[in-house]
Amino acid sequence: MASRPARVAMLEQFKADGVKYMFGNPGTVEQGFLDELRGFPEIEYVLALQEAVVVGIADGYARATRTPTLLQLHSGVGLGNGIGMLYQAMRGHAPLVVVVGESGLAYDSMDAQMAADLVGMAKPVTKWATRVVDPESTLRVLRRAFKVAATPPYGPVLVVLPADVLDLPTSEPAVPTSYLHTAVAPDDETVGLAATLLADAERPLIIAGDGVHFAGAQAELARFAEAWGAEVWGADWAEVNLPADHPLYQGQLGHMFGENSSRVTAAADAVLIVGTYALPEVYPLLGGVFAEGAPVVHIDLDSGAIAKNFPVDLGLVADPKLSLGRLADALTRRQSAEQREAVAGRIQRFADRKAAAYAEAVAHDLAADDGGPLTAAYFGRELSRQLPSDAVLFDEALTSSPGLFRYNPPNQPGHWHQTRGGSLGVGIPGAIGAKLAHPERTVVGFTGDGGSMYTIQGLWTAARYDIAAKFVICNNGRYKLLDDNIEQYWRSQDIAHHDFPDLFDLSRPEIDFAALSESLGVPAVRVEKPEEVAPAIARALAHPGPFLIDLVIGRD
Repeated sequence: MASRPARVAMLEQFKADGVKYMFGNPGTVEQGFLDELRGFPEIEYVLALQEAVVVGIADGYARATRTPTLLQLHSGVGLGNGIGMLYQAMRGHAPLVVVVGESGLAYDSMDAQMAADLVGMAKPVTKWATRVVDPESTLRVLRRAFKVAATPPYGPVLVVLPADVLDLPTSEPAVPTSYLHTAVAPDDETVGLAATLLADAERPLIIAGDGVHFAGAQAELARFAEAWGAEVWGADWAEVNLPADHPLYQGQLGHMFGENSSRVTAAADAVLIVGTYALPEVYPLLGGVFAEGAPVVHIDLDSGAIAKNFPVDLGLVADPKLSLGRLADALTRRQSAEQREAVAGRIQRFADRKAAAYAEAVAHDLAADDGGPLTAAYFGRELSRQLPSDAVLFDEALTSSPGLFRYNPPNQPGHWHQTRGGSLGVGIPGAIGAKLAHPERTVVGFTGDGGSMYTIQGLWTAARYDIAAKFVICNNGRYKLLDDNIEQYWRSQDIAHHDFPDLFDLSRPEIDFAALSESLGVPAVRVEKPEEVAPAIARALAHPGPFLIDLVIGRD
């Protein structure tokens, strides 16, 4: 292979791996390889104005494509700005490859301007972080980064690229990365043991997460749940792992407090965990999560997730798609006629209970519409009437999500993505990334007034590249989620309800999101009354480019 500077060879490697976009915010120490992009028209640089936006767009693109996605950050300051969003990507298992420039190995002893331990900064929020120190290993390291990012459990990796190393020659050939096939099936004996542990349950429970989505195991999860007659609850669930309308899907376990989750988990007499770990709350219980004597079976390709926090009776490091189908067959063979009849009865009870809860929620929504302030549910109903069936929705609406998605239920895999990890600001950049991944589909991103201000600069990127995502800011003038969470805290500490802290209020001074959006190049409309909703949605969907709706909803 002919020798050329490593800064050129790395771009050849990206080309060999079929990289279409490099999302980034440029800096001086990256200028060498960024300047070489002029010779690689296959790779489009998508510029964002702040690093959290860069990571958020890449995260949305990676989630929509389920392929390794390249982004570039600038030295210690740029990586620092992106850390919170990288944590979000790590929690959501987004396969990101992050390249970060620095001035060079020669300056390690100088405590130079912008110098930092970039690998040390990144380790808590990545699967793997490393630094290239030899030009002849540049491409080898990059291929390893792509492979690690795309091996279950997926996640972000980081490669530090010293400028003086990239300026040196390398003869390494650029060849496509070798990816792993992880469709591992358990043996018949192990499947039989799992079925035996679970077969006699009368109050079965499935706790499922996004490992189901990554394995493409939605149909198999539904099949096993129906064979077992088990209610299905989500944990670390931000994709469509089971249609929201499925009678056995009961919602997500508590995100904040383990006491909420335990009301479900401790009532079961047998538990299957698949594609997640137990249990990803902010304040988890330290014990007593499962009923004494209840068998627990756990299936995941992530060996670290199995028995991570609590013992299990059987752990299977295996592909959920292959395992759930075989487990359903083994379970069915062990069931008596009476057990199958009991399964049918449970499914019917769950369906009736779910239908009744839905009817009650709709009645509540309709009652709230009668002379009250505009609600997210009202907007959601009208959106469902106008939205194309193949639309992709990116949900960071948080407290507004139940009303919006009651009428736009996440039923199709790949058509709904939800925030996870606790970092605010993913709604706008996530929708931009999803739209780049699916330019032929309508993509709508939902966020709140608080969350939007973390990454509002993303609208400029949408305008610059005419990325025709639509954005909805659910504007209630508050960090409403904090209101909800502190109410739970008051109850847990036996503190009497009182006025919410003033620091949760975002209404003074009021932000004119429509004007702010227009200033960044994205047309917008403010919606305050029910009669304004339908025309605003129609205008947004008809507009050929990006468009924003400032949805002013009830302020308690």
